[in-house]
Amino acid sequence: MNKTIVELELLYSDTKKDHLLKERLLATRLAADPMDTFCKIACDAGHPITVGELFAIGQENSDNQCKSTNGGNPNSFDTFEDMYEIFLDSL
Repeated sequence: MNKTIVELELLYSDTKKDHLLKERLLATRLAADPMDTFCKIACDAGHPITVGELFAIGQENSDNQCKSTNGGNPNSFDTFEDMYEIFLDSL
């Protein structure tokens, strides 16, 4: 399993035990640079996650869809997932 996904799952588990951590992560939506702020809070909580890794998860899903479609997928970014938003929505 992808290291970043594992860290996100562990971070999610931590938010169930630490209400302040959950609130700090949700508040990142209002930050000047939400994903960077999110990653800094995650790192402070012991979960090393970078902005690039969050983007890479969505990119990998999109790339795999292109590879699995005969002739490529003309709408590859229609399914580009934003792991930052997906994570926050799950909280």
